[in-house]
Amino acid sequence: MRHIAQSPYARALGERSQELHPSLRTYFDTIPAGHVGVGEGVFERAGSPRRILWPLLRLFQSRGVAFAGWHADVPFTVRNRTIAGRAIAERTFHLPGGDWRMHDAVVVTTGGVLADELGEPGTVRAAFGLSVEGGRLLLRSTAVGLRIGRLRIRIPAPLAPRIRLTEGVVPATGRQRVEVTIDLPLLGRIYEYAGEFSYRVEEERP
Repeated sequence: MRHIAQSPYARALGERSQELHPSLRTYFDTIPAGHVGVGEGVFERAGSPRRILWPLLRLFQSRGVAFAGWHADVPFTVRNRTIAGRAIAERTFHLPGGDWRMHDAVVVTTGGVLADELGEPGTVRAAFGLSVEGGRLLLRSTAVGLRIGRLRIRIPAPLAPRIRLTEGVVPATGRQRVEVTIDLPLLGRIYEYAGEFSYRVEEERP
């Protein structure tokens, strides 16, 4: 039987995956070959309310890392795949000015650390610590780096952005909820998105 590479989340969590809400176990589990995980929902808020940062964010926008703007009630679609042991995600934000896509690839390093590479090509790489609380998955960044051409730069810890992600399930609706925040030392909140969505795994069509 051909070996199927496990989802990086499943590998990083190990037995702790059983503490997740059943819907989250499906979301973070391995997606079989020929299938895709599809999520559809609305972000209550998305982007950065700090207009002064928008010129900087535009440098990352074309690479699928972050967009320059601040919007409410943004419809979105996410498509997840497990490819060669990596969790590949494409999030499409249906913004007023047109669709914008965010790309990321999550892996487990040889040291057993969960790492997320954002952008296409990969531009930002963040390492995360994981915890499970009340059935929710919490990710907190432990290191953040940038790739500029062939150069990889690790941002010193006192200056590095603090990235936090929480995935949970809303009891009243059964829908999944995601909250992502990025904060900088001294400046505070510089980017975020949060909202609810429905999710299913289906056979991928050509």
